[in-house]
Amino acid sequence: MSPAAQPSGEAELTDPWVALEPGADPVERVRVLRRAHETFTEAGTVPRPVRSVVADSWRRSARAGVGPDGSACVELTDGDLGSYRAEHPLARVMPLFRELMGTFAADGEHLLAVCDAQGRLLWVEGHPGTRQKADGMNFVPGARWAESAVGTNAPGTAVALDRPVQVFAAEHFIRRVQPWTCAAAPVHDPRTGRLLGAVDITGGDGLAHPHSLGFVQAVARAAESQLALLTPAPTTTDVLELTALGRDEALLVAGGSKVRLSRRHSEILVLLSRHPEGLTGDELLCALYEDESVTPVTLRAELARLRRLLGAGVLGSRPYRLTVPVESDVEVVERKLGVGAVMAAVAAYTGPLLPCSGAPAVVRLRRRLADGLRAALVSGRDPDLLADWAHAPWGEDDLDAWRALAAIRPTPPVRARLEELETEQSATRGRAPRAPH
Repeated sequence: MSPAAQPSGEAELTDPWVALEPGADPVERVRVLRRAHETFTEAGTVPRPVRSVVADSWRRSARAGVGPDGSACVELTDGDLGSYRAEHPLARVMPLFRELMGTFAADGEHLLAVCDAQGRLLWVEGHPGTRQKADGMNFVPGARWAESAVGTNAPGTAVALDRPVQVFAAEHFIRRVQPWTCAAAPVHDPRTGRLLGAVDITGGDGLAHPHSLGFVQAVARAAESQLALLTPAPTTTDVLELTALGRDEALLVAGGSKVRLSRRHSEILVLLSRHPEGLTGDELLCALYEDESVTPVTLRAELARLRRLLGAGVLGSRPYRLTVPVESDVEVVERKLGVGAVMAAVAAYTGPLLPCSGAPAVVRLRRRLADGLRAALVSGRDPDLLADWAHAPWGEDDLDAWRALAAIRPTPPVRARLEELETEQSATRGRAPRAPH
């Protein structure tokens, strides 16, 4: 960019989600991004002018073990893909996607793609020649394009961040995808707000224009509006209520009846409530069991018992999924935290999620929820809320919370507890304790 054009370009870049400012030279931008990508893959540092959203995505991709020379894997084929697509909520708005985007994709030699909340491509349609080229990188229905599987890409990153995003050329993490540019926006269930997937437009450099991002956002909002018209409001008897915070065995309320679940059934319902699109048997095995010797037969037996407990028609299969909405106390805390209602989130948090569960996916969710609450409390610097957290059973050993509390309320008991925790930590790590605050 010339010095004369710089001020205008900087003004446009106030939105970090737009990939290429108007007037910028895409060829030069690609050259700079490729050099930055090589620097990151070799040294682990992200030089300017890589956008922050892309830099963060590259780091997440690397932590997930994605290699720059990797490729997408096809997870669903033939009958499995067909049955999964037919039952997916976004199937109901595919005619709308085709009406709004089909001609644009075909005439512009682009592709219209729709993925689920896990980044699996369900539909890829558009210009035949472009589709043939995309086949070479497995950008095909049934392939998993989650950010954790293939690195930075618009549909995968859009569902990872739950917001619209544009990815231009060498911003893609995997090299074979770098000739492409894409823009994607998430689509939500209009009744529950749950992420259903994302709609994407993929093609050449021309899609780096800000209008492309606005276009997919508008299409996603139109789809949500149509889903609201197509989906009747659930009655109270159609909703499961799941209480799993601070309990080793979750409590399920269905049709006015309360059921105390076994620990394994609690884990399964928590995970399925997080994945309305469903989980395959292999995904559930990995999510539930650390022991790789556990067989699918064991899992199927647990699911059969749970299906009898829930009643007919509540637990679907291929993939395993709940066919009625679930309102869980975990989601209540997340929603309140997401809108900045920290006090309400803390009030709704009655303890760690299934605290004795060792299921890998439950452990991750438990930590993520606690970490999110702690971060909000530390950032908010409300001494009363911090004190409530620190003195709760789950916060009494929380060193970060005690440090934050001591910084704003350094009473002798608080300082004494902080010194005790830091001494314990230092002894564990084999180094001298820090001086008390």
